[in-house]
Amino acid sequence: MKIIVLIGPTAVGKTRLSLAIAEQFLCEIINMDSMQIYRHMDIGTAKPTEAERACVPHHLIDFIDPAEDYHVARYVDDANRVMDAISGRSRFPMLVGGTGLYLKGLVEGLFEIPPIASEIREQVKRDLHDRGNQKTYLELQQIDPESAARIHPNDSRRISRAIEIYRATGVAWSVHLKKQKEQAVRKASDLDIFKIGLTRNREILYERINERTRIMIEQGLIEEVKKLLAMGYGVELNSMQSIGYRHMVNYIQGRWGREEAIDLLARDTRRYAKRQYTWFRRDRDIHWFEPEQQSEIFTLVKQFLKN
Repeated sequence: MKIIVLIGPTAVGKTRLSLAIAEQFLCEIINMDSMQIYRHMDIGTAKPTEAERACVPHHLIDFIDPAEDYHVARYVDDANRVMDAISGRSRFPMLVGGTGLYLKGLVEGLFEIPPIASEIREQVKRDLHDRGNQKTYLELQQIDPESAARIHPNDSRRISRAIEIYRATGVAWSVHLKKQKEQAVRKASDLDIFKIGLTRNREILYERINERTRIMIEQGLIEEVKKLLAMGYGVELNSMQSIGYRHMVNYIQGRWGREEAIDLLARDTRRYAKRQYTWFRRDRDIHWFEPEQQSEIFTLVKQFLKN
């Protein structure tokens, strides 16, 4: 299965390019942004507009309630299902977004945590309390030396986790991880992925982020957050703690002034873009382009889809 991936930091211009690629090469877009999955959260997540979505089929966007728990494993299942359906229609799936963890889960696979009985958890906790870190770590070295080698002797949480997995399954954590990697390699062999990274001069990107922040406020971000609060979505939800929404909550509840909230929103978005760059730069399979290089991108996409 041939898959196009378009990634890049927030506000770089992925939406416009994704629509152009999709229209040119018979693609359907699969959202790969961890916030655009939520209903009622439109302005702060910079979702494609209804008009843009009408031009090209979009998937995994606007389909989860803000109070619902959604995680990487669920995204991987959903995305694989949608990719199979798109391929079955003789069209090409195109993943678009900036959530690197979603892409990592799709390409490399996930470690499925085996169920751990509560009595095992409690026994490991008691053992750690009674024996201390050092003796518990010695047990780990005996049953799973590979995991012990990568876990610090004072990291009681991970030591306990490794012992729990061994006691629950009879198999070392390191062996589970090896199996996961083997499965991911076999799965990846069925996928032919072309990764496009969209980038801009850092100063220009930060200016775009500042401008986008201003536009979001003009479009009604504050009113959107007020509506979410009135609908009963509490500030403790993961969705409401995301960039933009927590900033407006702090303003609405009187902790920050209006301009302070806007300035902090722009600042935190710039910092988020920097973290996205750090994550994606580790992936040497990404082909990086400026938005103005659309013709070069089209040429490579055409070659990829033909080969």
